[in-house]
Amino acid sequence: MADAPLSRWERGGEKNLGYGRRFAELVSSGADVDGEARLADTLVARRARILDAGSGMGRVAAYLHDRGHRVVAAEPDLSLVEQSRRTYPQVEVLPQDILGLTDEVLSAAGGPAEFDLVVCVGNVIAFVAEGTEVAVLIRLRQLLAPGGRILVGFHLQGGPETARRMTLDQFASEVGEAGLVVEHRFGGYDLRPVDDQYAVWLLCADPDPAR
Repeated sequence: MADAPLSRWERGGEKNLGYGRRFAELVSSGADVDGEARLADTLVARRARILDAGSGMGRVAAYLHDRGHRVVAAEPDLSLVEQSRRTYPQVEVLPQDILGLTDEVLSAAGGPAEFDLVVCVGNVIAFVAEGTEVAVLIRLRQLLAPGGRILVGFHLQGGPETARRMTLDQFASEVGEAGLVVEHRFGGYDLRPVDDQYAVWLLCADPDPAR
């Protein structure tokens, strides 16, 4: 079996090291780093099942956990997994990428098999391995409970150097190919109008996929 392709994040190598340090400094300084999590919290009822797919150093998952949700965090970068567990020990973190979140992995971890909300923010969707973009979206759709939704956020301009550059039309095409539909589009987590800098999309399963 061929080795899995490197993700765009993995290709970043030592360039990635600044991410965890930067957010640790922001959290320590008391800066507001909870914009994504505040929006996610408004999208679900109390005690919802939430997957933070690509959870990084854990800030979003911790915010949602502390508001009473049942949160599973998944992060393939082992240095970030360690940072997350050290900084937010209350949050369960699985050392997996999105395609590694199989039913067996979730069952072994004692986590939910399906989720009311999947949070996939901070350019995670732009860092997946080349050629897996649609497969990743399909797996996220498969992890949704009935009525569940996916919150996605990524840079259109000015993002990390190794992240994928995609147009809104490209991403919309992949969303449709994965059996998802777009409920809402915004230009930020404060629900500002759509612009050409950042994309925040809310997705759900297509109730009548043509496939």
